[in-house]
Amino acid sequence: MEDPNNDTVQVRDADGQYCWVCFATQDEDSEAEWVRPCRCRGTTKWVHQSCLQRWIDEKQRGNTTTSVACPQCNTKYIIVFPPYGHVVYIMDLTDRMLYKVCPFVAAGVVVGSVYWTAVTYGAVTVMQVLGHKEGLTVMEEADPLFLLVGLPTIPIMLILGKMVRWEDFVLKFWRRHCGWLKLFSGSVSASSSYYEQPPTNGFSFSDPISATRVLCGALMLPTIATVFGRVFFNSIPSSLQRTLLGGIMLWYV
Repeated sequence: MEDPNNDTVQVRDADGQYCWVCFATQDEDSEAEWVRPCRCRGTTKWVHQSCLQRWIDEKQRGNTTTSVACPQCNTKYIIVFPPYGHVVYIMDLTDRMLYKVCPFVAAGVVVGSVYWTAVTYGAVTVMQVLGHKEGLTVMEEADPLFLLVGLPTIPIMLILGKMVRWEDFVLKFWRRHCGWLKLFSGSVSASSSYYEQPPTNGFSFSDPISATRVLCGALMLPTIATVFGRVFFNSIPSSLQRTLLGGIMLWYV
């Protein structure tokens, strides 16, 4: 610890000294080193070297680059460390680099984990909808860049499709052009009174139950549609057609 005023760093056999950190006097601890590290005058200028170092450590909280000043005169303490060896210098430099890099590494790990989870989910969904062999064939013949970009969008589109009430727009379009669809006009008119009413319980992320229900429902939709297609439309040879029919049946149910 250096003194900005170039005063005597160690003072012995002085009267009226007491440490402003621990409030101990010269008589209570005659072997302690006393320092005058700031511009304070009077009795507050004295402090134990060990007490001052402990007080500075508490203020810095492990960050040695944090500047600390005297609480009375606001003089900044000039802290001089002993010369580092090569090993200590390398370890300290490594610790500082890790302190700065670790948040970015952690964020990259989280984002990468979410991304590859979405890629895996997209690949499994393709194999469920198209069939195991057909799905593998399609993904093997596709461009790898297209797969890396397209597969993660599958869970995103499912979640967005679950959040947006797209069926209301489909039914409005259906009713508007129901003159072209005479065969379905009766069913549309019967259900029009129900869908004309706005939904009473809209989706909101502030409701954790609603958010988890939408998330789980969106991600489980391909699996449930595949199961419905195999159970009710097993006679259809195409796996894609069975899944689409199972999804339509699930939507009406």
